[in-house]
Amino acid sequence: MAAYENVVGKPIERIEDLRLLRGRGTFSDDVRADNQLHAVILRSPIANGTIRKLDVAPALEIEGVHSVIAAAEIGLPVPRVPVRLFPLPELEPFEAPVIADVRVRYVGEAIAVVLAASAAIAEDGRDAIELEIDEHQAVSDLDAALAGRVLAFERHGTNVVVEYSASVGDVDAAFEQADYRRRERFHVHRHAAVPMETRALLAEWDAHAGRMTVQGAAKVPFANRRILAKLMGIPETSVDQIELDVGGGFGARGEFYPEDFLIPFAARHTGLPVKWTEDRRDHLMTSNHSRDVTCELEIAARRDGTILALRGSAVSDVGAYLRPAGLIAPRNVAMFIGGPYHIANYHVTSKVLLSNKTPSGTYRGPGRFEVDFFRERLIDMMAGDLGIDRIEVRRRNLVPPDAMPYLLPPVAPAPSPSALDSGDYRITLDRCLEEFGWREKLALNGRLIDGFWHGIAASCFVEGGAAGPKETARLISHGDGRIELRLGSAAVGQGLATSALQIAADALQVPMSMLTVRHGSTTLLEEGFGAYHSRSVVMGGSAILDAAARLHGAVRQAAGRYLNCSPEDVVIRGATARGPSGREIAWTALGEMSADGAFLNTKHTYAYGAHAAHVTVDPGTGKVGVVSYMAVEDVGRIINPMTLHGQTIGAIVQGLGGTLLEHLVYDAQGQFLTASFADYLMPLATDFPDLHGVSLEMYPSPINPLGAKGAGEGGTIPVGGVIANAVAAALSSLGVQPNALPLSPERVWKSIAGASGQVGTRSK
Repeated sequence: MAAYENVVGKPIERIEDLRLLRGRGTFSDDVRADNQLHAVILRSPIANGTIRKLDVAPALEIEGVHSVIAAAEIGLPVPRVPVRLFPLPELEPFEAPVIADVRVRYVGEAIAVVLAASAAIAEDGRDAIELEIDEHQAVSDLDAALAGRVLAFERHGTNVVVEYSASVGDVDAAFEQADYRRRERFHVHRHAAVPMETRALLAEWDAHAGRMTVQGAAKVPFANRRILAKLMGIPETSVDQIELDVGGGFGARGEFYPEDFLIPFAARHTGLPVKWTEDRRDHLMTSNHSRDVTCELEIAARRDGTILALRGSAVSDVGAYLRPAGLIAPRNVAMFIGGPYHIANYHVTSKVLLSNKTPSGTYRGPGRFEVDFFRERLIDMMAGDLGIDRIEVRRRNLVPPDAMPYLLPPVAPAPSPSALDSGDYRITLDRCLEEFGWREKLALNGRLIDGFWHGIAASCFVEGGAAGPKETARLISHGDGRIELRLGSAAVGQGLATSALQIAADALQVPMSMLTVRHGSTTLLEEGFGAYHSRSVVMGGSAILDAAARLHGAVRQAAGRYLNCSPEDVVIRGATARGPSGREIAWTALGEMSADGAFLNTKHTYAYGAHAAHVTVDPGTGKVGVVSYMAVEDVGRIINPMTLHGQTIGAIVQGLGGTLLEHLVYDAQGQFLTASFADYLMPLATDFPDLHGVSLEMYPSPINPLGAKGAGEGGTIPVGGVIANAVAAALSSLGVQPNALPLSPERVWKSIAGASGQVGTRSK
C-alpha cells in the first residue's frame, strides 16, 4: 500500500463550494413545510415611547390573515433573552424582552407578529394594525446620556449599567516620570456585519411528541436550544435546532434574537409551521449593531519612544438592551488597548452605556477593531511629536519572545485571566514591510502627485481565538468503507467542512474521500459549542484528534478479535489493521464503530501580525483610495492555506468597508436613517483591487495539540488604525489628524478644509 500523504497544510479547494456555486445549497429561506404560515413583524416606529393603543382587529379582518400575536398572547411578564457571555445578576433588568409590552425603546422593536397565508398578506395585516405610541425624549446624544439628562431606564438613575476596569502596574507614577505625554479623544462609529443572507427561520411544533424543530440555526445552535427551551418552558431535549447552509455570519448571525423565540412560540400557539424571513430593511434596523465606542486615551513615554504607560476611559453605546453577546466588545476594549506591546503600567475603564438605538452584539474583531484604531493612531502621533520613525517605535515596544506567555491585564468585574501564548512579533512586522515594499514607498509619503496626496502606514495587532470551555466531535465508521464525522462546531461560511475533513483524514491516515462531515445541528451530538471567537479549527480540530485516537482504540479492539491477537499488537496503517501474524483486514469493514472526542480549554490562542497600506486622498472630494494593502499574520499552524487566504482577504474588505464607507446613523430622536443600501454603503469588489495576505506558521500555539491559532478576525482588526494613519501621513503637510471613523469623503474633505495643524494636547 502506498504511504499516506498528509493533507493538513495543503491548499485543498473547499468541498462546500461546488454544491453552492451550482445553486444546490439549502439556505434558511429555501425550506418549506406543508400548511405553513408566514410571519411578518410589526415594529416600533418610535425610539422611546409608551404604547397607548394596539388594535389588531383590522388586521384579522383581512382574508388570509390567520392570527396576530402580541405581548398579551405570550403572557406577562414577557420573557427576556439572557446574556450568554459574561452575564451578571445585576444586569438582568436590561436584557431584551422578546416583544414590547407597554414600553418601546428603539426603532424596530417588535410589537406584534402577524401570521398569514403569505408574506404579502401578512404585510397587509401588519399595515392595518392601529398603533399609537406616546413619544418620549430619546437617549441619542453621548454627552447627555453620560450626564443622565435623559434616561433609557428611569428607575436605574443612570445610563451606565456596568463599568469594566483593567489595571497593571503604577500608572500615576509612570506618568509622573515620563518625558512625554499625550492625550486624545477618539471615536469609532456604529456599523455592523451585513451578511449576504439575512436571517430566516422555520419553526414546527409537534404537539403529540411535545417537540419543537427550528430550521435556520447558526453559530451557537446548542446555546440557542438551551435558551429557547427555558423561555418556552419545555425540556432542552425537546428542542431541535437544525443548521442549514449559512450565507455569512461574522458574529451577528446565529445569536439568539427576539425572533428566535417569537417564531417558535407562534408555531406552538397556532399548531402550524411558521416561516419568517427578514428583509434587508429589518436586518439593518434590528440585527445586532456593533462598534460605536468613544475613548479618551493618554500615553506616557521616554524620549526614545519607549512606552511607559497607557490610561484611558472608553464608553460603548450598546443600544437599548443587552443582547446575548453584547458585553464582549466593551469588555475587550478594556483588555486589549495595549495590543501586542509591552506596557508595564496600564489602567483603562470601559463603560457600557444604554441608549435608544438598536442593541449591539459582536462583529468580527469585537472591541479589538476599535482599540487598534485608538492605540495605533496615538502611537503614530507620539512618533511624530518625538521625531522618531513610526516603525522603530513599534518595533521597540513589541512584546519580546522571551516574555511569552505574556499576561494580559485582568478585567473586572468577573476577571478571566488570559496571556499571549507564543510568537516573535518583530518577524511579522519585518515581513510585512518587506512584502509591502516599505522603503520604496516611503518616497511617496506626504507627496501631492497628479492631484492626489499619497500616504503609507503600518501597524501591529494580536487576534484572540479558541474560546472554551469545550468542543465535541464524533467519528462513526459505518462498516461499508464510509466514515462520518460529526462536529459540535458550526459553519458560518468559514470553510469548516474542508478544514475539519483535512484534520480527520490526517488523524486517521485515510483519504478525505472516505469521510463525510456533518456539523452544528443539535440532533447530531449531545452537546456542542459553535462558531465564534475564531475557535472552530482550534477547538473543533482538537476534538477531532481526540475522537480519532479513540476510534483507533475501538478498531484495535475489534481487529484483535478478528485477528486473534491482543489489541495492543494490532498495527493500523491507513484503513488497514494488521496483526503480528501478518494477517490484515480493512478496519472499515469490521462493522459499525463510533468514538466521541472532546477538547476542553480554559486558555486562548493569540495569532499576531502586521498590516501596511498605501492610500491616496483626493483633496477636492475627500475620497480615500486604497492603492495597495498588505497583511502578514502568524497563525501557529495552517490547516488550509487556501481557505485561510480567503478569510484574510474577506476580513480586510470588511475592515475597509467599516473604515471608509459603512455607517449606521440616527437622528436626535433616535430615528434610524440608514435602512437601505442606498444609505448604508457597502464595499464593491472593484473598490479595493490590490489586497495581499501572507500567512506564517512559525510559532505554534502551545495550548492545543494542533498548534493552531484562530485566524478569522485578524484581517479586520488593524484596518481602521492603519488606514487612518496612512491618511494622516498623506495629509501631514496640512496637519490633518483623523480621530474618528468613518473616513468618509465628506469627513475627510471637511478635515482638509479646516486643517489648522493644532490637534490634541501634548507636553514634552
